[in-house]
Amino acid sequence: MTLPNAPIDVKALAKDLRAGHRAALARAITLIESRRSDHQAAARDLVQALLPDTGKAVRVGITGSPGVGKSTTIDALGMFLIEHGHKVAVLAVDPSSARTGGSILGDKTRMAQLSASDHAYIRPSPASGTLGGVAAKTREAMLLCEAAGFDVVLVETVGIGQSETAVSDMTDFFLALMLPGAGDELQGIKKGLVELADMIAVNKADGDNLKRANQAAADYRSALHILSPRSEHWHPPVVTYSALTGAGIGELWQKILDHRTAMNASGEFAKRRREQQVKWMWSMLEQRTLAQLRTEPSTRARVRKIETEVADGRVTPSVAAEQIAEMLK
Repeated sequence: MTLPNAPIDVKALAKDLRAGHRAALARAITLIESRRSDHQAAARDLVQALLPDTGKAVRVGITGSPGVGKSTTIDALGMFLIEHGHKVAVLAVDPSSARTGGSILGDKTRMAQLSASDHAYIRPSPASGTLGGVAAKTREAMLLCEAAGFDVVLVETVGIGQSETAVSDMTDFFLALMLPGAGDELQGIKKGLVELADMIAVNKADGDNLKRANQAAADYRSALHILSPRSEHWHPPVVTYSALTGAGIGELWQKILDHRTAMNASGEFAKRRREQQVKWMWSMLEQRTLAQLRTEPSTRARVRKIETEVADGRVTPSVAAEQIAEMLK
């Protein structure tokens, strides 16, 4: 969706978004993703104006290696939630082409049922080469979805690199999806990922795969005993389910609700939300600082000169970093 060249009417856009207009939500997310300085200023005003209408949704991060069935799982879980009266927003933290900035994955095409539902909204967030940038934009998109009345926000990560940490830092519950019978499960397990996870769910527990899925779940339960849980108030469970048949989807959602209840009872839910807000601030500051160095005419030429000196081996990266830091004072 393209934005008009005329000034953005933030109050009108906020009003339409609060009323749940899907077109307004699409325009608002396009606004926060815009790189134009006037659009960025309007986006900041919009998010600030909508802040009182946010924070009530269940925020779930979902990760897993390619082929584990993330999109199919989200499609099944989303439809289950809609059948139980929820409105579901899906934000896909998508890798993107460093050359064109376009999204590589086509997640929306693999969520056929959700895509056709009036109670769901799906939006990919192309990273354009910077994970920090997409994480910041996804956080803002999440707030816009909450203000538009979506009470469950599912954030899908590509399952590679640092995207898991970024998504866990913006959600209340982090779900790691695993496959059965894919070799030595414990050798393939990523310790860092499991330590972030609030639950492990083994997909494709159906037909001939059922026995292997149960065995994989048992192996993961054993592995979790030797790892420190993310919270002393919650020990990550391991469940099996089938995105294809829908078996186990209800139990999966119930565990997410149980986690929310436990975190609220201990006070950790509010604490985690506060910590996430502060991390968001620093992430935004880092992005603004980098943008200033790359776009401000007064600094751009000097930064390019320093880059050339580093590339030619005339200045060390540490000295160059200090020189650039001095420019920000």
